[in-house]
Amino acid sequence: MNDLLPDWVAVEVAAEEDYSAELLPAEAAGLGARAVEKRRREFAAGRACARRALGRLGVRGRAVPTSGNRAPVWPEGTTGSITHTGGYCAAAVGLRSDVRAVGIDAERRTILPDNVRGSICLPEELAWCAERADEQWWPAVHFSAKEVVFKLWSPIVGTWLGFLDARLTIDVAAGEFEARIGAQRLAKTPAAPAVFRGRFHVAPGLIRSAGVVTAKEADGWQAP
Repeated sequence: MNDLLPDWVAVEVAAEEDYSAELLPAEAAGLGARAVEKRRREFAAGRACARRALGRLGVRGRAVPTSGNRAPVWPEGTTGSITHTGGYCAAAVGLRSDVRAVGIDAERRTILPDNVRGSICLPEELAWCAERADEQWWPAVHFSAKEVVFKLWSPIVGTWLGFLDARLTIDVAAGEFEARIGAQRLAKTPAAPAVFRGRFHVAPGLIRSAGVVTAKEADGWQAP
């Protein structure tokens, strides 16, 4: 993720030992006693990465518990994002004096079923993907980028954002995307930002996406 984010965002990618890392008590409380082993391992790796990233910003020994909607609760003065998919986990954290929201997402490079594509992509996005029939994983890139957009939107606006609330424009050569929030959604949250930008990278087995909203960009936006 380092290649997709500014250098003032601390990024940590999980090593094998992170999947068996010990959780702090406040973190373990958010996991739940009924969590399956796969969920436990991914959760442990995500929190281990998050605490290491916080340490690089000078915030050490602090837990990253879970909110009621399962989002990480970052220590005061920081914000960040955690992602995990099969065999890959990472965390990215920034100081709120620099950044108001960080979003990262990783997905396996897969071909999504048609019904799933339709729940993620707007008609014009599906048409764009259809022009690249030899690369049928582009809807999965849309999924990953829109996950990033939600992670940027949520801490700033404080409301839900659906996949079809954002329209992506993808610059393939630059590895960048722009997301414009639909008019109907903005009408319900008039102080919210209308445009988010980020970067992505597609490898044979993995799609990675990331974006930030800087403190300067967020000036004038109404906090939730």
